[in-house]
Amino acid sequence: MSVPHLDTRYWKGRPALLFGPYAGFTTKYLKQGSVLDLFRSVKLHNIGPMLAVARDNFDLTRYLIRQATQSPAQRLEALLSYMPQARDEDWDLAVAGQRVQIIKRDAQRTGRLQFGTEIVTAADGTLAALLGASPGASTAASTMLKVISDCFPERAKSPEFQHNLKAVVPSHGSDLTQDFKVLNRVRERANSVLGLGKVS
Repeated sequence: MSVPHLDTRYWKGRPALLFGPYAGFTTKYLKQGSVLDLFRSVKLHNIGPMLAVARDNFDLTRYLIRQATQSPAQRLEALLSYMPQARDEDWDLAVAGQRVQIIKRDAQRTGRLQFGTEIVTAADGTLAALLGASPGASTAASTMLKVISDCFPERAKSPEFQHNLKAVVPSHGSDLTQDFKVLNRVRERANSVLGLGKVS
């Protein structure tokens, strides 16, 4: 879940200012999927968890329905609260991404929504998939490291790999809540890269 916000990105090779997200709805699980994807996924064993999630998250469902049924004028009104000088003709509506919400069995509530990113890896390490929210900048690196360690456990443990990993991620393996020397080095490097100077 995310709330409306302004965001700068490169869009089709050009810098752009984005506003969103506006919730949408489709029965497809992939952008190029079938409109029957959702209906085909409903089985006897998962009807209970789906109904439990609908029961326990009525306010969220109502919010998403309101978001998905917004008119262009209502979307512009939301934008104006962030950028009062915005004009409708200066903005284009684009589908930025698609998410299938994970529902998991739960012993107490029958089913529950699973937020965040979940990594599912085949037992032999030949396939890994990310379910749920796409990892943003704050979690992408740790997500990738977990995929590597799950898919290539022996290689990931090798001294050569650990040495190379430490060169790329100097804080890897350190507890930054306890090791203040490493924390300060990481902060100084990040501030230098971002051009922030010294930040106390």
